[in-house]
Amino acid sequence: MTTPEERAREEIDALLTGAGWIVQDRHTTNLSAGPGIAVREFPLATGEADYLLFVDRKAIGAIEAKKAGVPLTGVEAQSKKYQGALKPPLKAWRDPLPFLYESTGIETQFTNGLDPEPRSRRVFAFHKPDTLKEWASATDTLRARLRHMPPLITDALWPAQIEAVTNLEHSLAENRPRALIQMATGSGKTFTAINAVYRLITHAGAGRVLFLVDRANLGKQAEREFQQFVTPDDGRKFTELYNVQRLTSSSFDPHCNVYITTIQRLFSILSGEQAFDAENEERSLWASGGALDTLPPKVVRYNPAVPIEFFDHVVVDECHRSIYNLWRGVLEYFDAHLTGLTATPAKQTFGFFHQNLVMEYGRPRAVIDGVNVDGQVYRIRTAITEGGATVDTGEWVGKRDRQTRKERWEALDEEFTYTANQLDRAVESENQIRTVIRTFRDKLFTELFPGRTWVPKTLIFAKDDSHAEAIVKIVREEFAKGNDFCQKITYRVTGVKTDDLIADFRNRPNPRIAVTVDLIATGTDIKPLEVLVFMRSVKSRVLFEQMLGRGTRVINATDLQAVTPDAGEKTRFVIVDTVGVVEEVKGDLQQLERKRSVTFEKLLEQVAFGATDDDTLSSLAGRLARLEKVITPHEREIIAAASGGLSPRDLADALLDAIDPDVQRETAVAMTDSAEPTTAEIAAATDALILKAVAPFDAPTLREALKDAQRRDEQILDHVTPDTVLEAGFSASDTERAQTMVASFRDYLAENRDEITALQLLFDQPYGQGRVTFAQIKDLAERLEQPPRRWTKEALWQAYAQIERDKVRGSGGKRVLTDLVSLVRHAVTPEDAPELVPYPDAVAERYARWLAVQEAGGRLFTPAQRGWLDKIAAHIGVNLGVSRQDLQAGEFVDAGGIFAAQRAFGAALPALLDELNEALVA
Repeated sequence: MTTPEERAREEIDALLTGAGWIVQDRHTTNLSAGPGIAVREFPLATGEADYLLFVDRKAIGAIEAKKAGVPLTGVEAQSKKYQGALKPPLKAWRDPLPFLYESTGIETQFTNGLDPEPRSRRVFAFHKPDTLKEWASATDTLRARLRHMPPLITDALWPAQIEAVTNLEHSLAENRPRALIQMATGSGKTFTAINAVYRLITHAGAGRVLFLVDRANLGKQAEREFQQFVTPDDGRKFTELYNVQRLTSSSFDPHCNVYITTIQRLFSILSGEQAFDAENEERSLWASGGALDTLPPKVVRYNPAVPIEFFDHVVVDECHRSIYNLWRGVLEYFDAHLTGLTATPAKQTFGFFHQNLVMEYGRPRAVIDGVNVDGQVYRIRTAITEGGATVDTGEWVGKRDRQTRKERWEALDEEFTYTANQLDRAVESENQIRTVIRTFRDKLFTELFPGRTWVPKTLIFAKDDSHAEAIVKIVREEFAKGNDFCQKITYRVTGVKTDDLIADFRNRPNPRIAVTVDLIATGTDIKPLEVLVFMRSVKSRVLFEQMLGRGTRVINATDLQAVTPDAGEKTRFVIVDTVGVVEEVKGDLQQLERKRSVTFEKLLEQVAFGATDDDTLSSLAGRLARLEKVITPHEREIIAAASGGLSPRDLADALLDAIDPDVQRETAVAMTDSAEPTTAEIAAATDALILKAVAPFDAPTLREALKDAQRRDEQILDHVTPDTVLEAGFSASDTERAQTMVASFRDYLAENRDEITALQLLFDQPYGQGRVTFAQIKDLAERLEQPPRRWTKEALWQAYAQIERDKVRGSGGKRVLTDLVSLVRHAVTPEDAPELVPYPDAVAERYARWLAVQEAGGRLFTPAQRGWLDKIAAHIGVNLGVSRQDLQAGEFVDAGGIFAAQRAFGAALPALLDELNEALVA
């Protein structure tokens, strides 16, 4: 009988052989048999090494073998004894031996004695002989080089990005195996990562870096960012210095430095699959929701073509949390540092990255820093959305075939009631969709974006593709626009690449409105987006934050106006909540419920991904049994062709047999020829039954055929029940926050009127006579932005616009520092300042009155003088005054500066400047 120690040796021999080592006994050793030889039970001065490793006839490392279950950390002292115990005439690459392993065949750990502070680390398998030879020949190690990185060039980086790269490199220098960077969506996570990757390759000598994404579209986006990245010290593009490969096949270009791929494709490569269905990496892992969380982890096996040392560093970019359970083995395969990038980490994310959060940069801080824009919630509630409806007996309703979309009409022979939860699934209410869209349209230019004429770039989240289809048609009709105005961007769009549709939405005037389900929910960068309309519920806090991230992106005015000409600055985005999504409690993703709450499509997907629990298999069997009763002969032929001759009933029977204890036992009896099979034998029989039952569902063609057949059930079309608006307005929480901010602002001004010079002047001087300097206003702004207030001029202005809508001008425009004067004046003397007017506008109005007074008194100005006066007035509007020194710089230089002004006004210039300061500054 094989002992545990012998089984461990067998596993270790297999691992060594897989990694390219030739395993030999000491008495039959032939060091010329190959470059890498592992000799069992080799005698050393301190005892026998279970394995002594030779490369090119010279000793390079040792392995201490233990039976399965032995904790390996406690074995390190034993293996360390082998380091300096070589006997002559043995030759070694280094003395003491540089590389030590401890292994049970199930678990292996490795210590590189050449590291600055050698520390054991768990590895998936053994390194190849050539790898150890390369490391032993090098002057230093990667971990040593990580301790001596040159200073970071910060010219193109935001403070948060500087902090992220700096903290990450500090973590790497401490040899922490995993690090997590949390940065708000739109704050430049990928750009930050590319900076770090560039430094790892250029200065730390990292050979290959893997950049992992969760769908192909994000891989393309990452590739573009690498191509556009200008290296900070060299000035050339990243791809002019280093090769970047986005994997579209199973082949790695050996000359590349950066590889971009989805984790789905990488698993396929490691598994040695010859064919990979590219559609598997088109859908985001987010789209599968909690379904993936219930699946067993993917089993990863050693692939000599992609050894564990193939990558020196792995970047995991904003992947679904299932990457840390379902796909965990893929990430832990490589002997490399791992860096995670996320905007919305779940608890699984923190756990996987060993709680090593090297950067935390949330959305509130990003908004304050101007890296993100803030969102406002506008709530639209309708009667049908919240309560469903009842259609009376005798009313005519439509019924639509889900597969052909053919409609028929019939009168109800009994009353039909549907709930809000059935909307857009079992029932489509055209009036409900139309009421929501019409309300959005009517409020768009009056309350949401007053003064605009162009519809802001808007993204509508629908429940499914059919719901999206209905929304698109109604949007086009209600806005009286053509096809280009509103487009559906989902996985079911054909005839055009979704990448092209997204590019048009991002870069061109049309479409103005896009309707999606999941395709643009995460990751996709569309900076001009200003409105998110939620017509579907979202239970996941993490996914909801990801969806909000589509609107938070910052864009400069020029680029925004290229697609939305009348937009001005993007200072906010609007969340139009039509389903109460903001009001729901957002917990972590919960495990998906089974049975009736799981759609047929989800059940098929779960089984295809490996789910074999009883609830899933029995639920799928029940759906197949029902499908058997309604399919047409043609559909039956398609299903049989895709399944190898099986019908839905046959498939259902196999699933039920697999979970039937009696069938499991009978199968075990037949397999073992034993009347009383053991528990292990029954388990083996059960595994065989399940494997056979679920095997047909691996074929995408069968899954599609089943889904197409299932879609034949009909959807009720309610064209009868009218819908009414229950509420349309900014959320109470937004209004309350605005009221609180305004009240706190007034209190702060009153409490500090004697402490801050700017407030002393603005409180104590009559309106129009308070001569506040720019430096004083700047000081006030800095005080207001200090914790715990963090009041920006933009936030204060928007708060007043929220609660005093009729008294505030320019709520959508860009704020300048001098607007603080208007804000303080409005707060402290509202009776004298009935309107809140941007300071430059107020100066322009005073300038117009001053000119009128001058002309009425007979004081006329030449065209050249008027040009100078206009420039001076505009300067005062943003600088709180003008001096002779100002005329020698800035915008005045192009007009000739101080000398040109003196030619225009002569000796009267100094007095004129004083007069303008007196008349225009308040």
